[in-house]
Amino acid sequence: MVEKLIIGAIAGDILGTEYSESGRMPENPDPDSIKAGFTSNSVLTVAVMDSLLNGKDYIHNLQMYGNEYPGRGYGTAFMRWISQQEPKPYHSWNNGAALRVSPVGYSGRTLPEVVDEAARCAMVSHNHPDGIIGAKAVAAAVFLAKNGRSKDEIRSHIEAEYNYDLNRTIEEIRPRFRYDQSCQGSVPEAITAFLDSRDFGDSIRLAVSLGNRTATIATITGALAQAYYKEIPVNMLKPVVSKLTPGMYEVIEQFSNNWPLSLFH
Repeated sequence: MVEKLIIGAIAGDILGTEYSESGRMPENPDPDSIKAGFTSNSVLTVAVMDSLLNGKDYIHNLQMYGNEYPGRGYGTAFMRWISQQEPKPYHSWNNGAALRVSPVGYSGRTLPEVVDEAARCAMVSHNHPDGIIGAKAVAAAVFLAKNGRSKDEIRSHIEAEYNYDLNRTIEEIRPRFRYDQSCQGSVPEAITAFLDSRDFGDSIRLAVSLGNRTATIATITGALAQAYYKEIPVNMLKPVVSKLTPGMYEVIEQFSNNWPLSLFH
């Protein structure tokens, strides 16, 4: 059943791309009007799912998926990385590792396990401390949301462990927001869109409302929102699923069956 798919990050990616230009997502989007496809955010999220499912090396899978799905908006440094025979981490502090890491928050059995695995997932490319912290924070927040922690508990943990400011509201952030590809300049904003939301759709609307590269913000927001709310409205879910390739759908379905949304550790 598509309703059980762990696809919040990918829904955020596609919906964020669809509405990034206007900065406004309707309360009830018309499924037939959603034309945007998935970006590198979705491709690499599925690559991480595949690694966790099948014990495949992160480097191997990130390179394989990146080359299998070209032209999806990869960063310049990452493009060089996926073309190398023996790729080395390139000390990146940007949010690339944070964007792909959400599956780790579903698969880990304990919070320390999740945080350690998030660091391993990040460090193959994004080995700058800020890049690793961003990945850890997203994976930890997904784990806590999935396992029934309150928004106040999630906020307190992320602030204490990762020194992110989560006390601003989206209303306070929006007037001065300019897209910042660093983890420090985008991960807190994405988490805040989730914390301020009423449901999954509202979380994506808040992320989109920031404007300017909203697919990136909404990818992280969507991952957290699905982990917390457990469902995505059908009028958002079905058009997102229709954009996936058969190979991506198969990996997502297997991952979702292995680590279901409703499973508490």
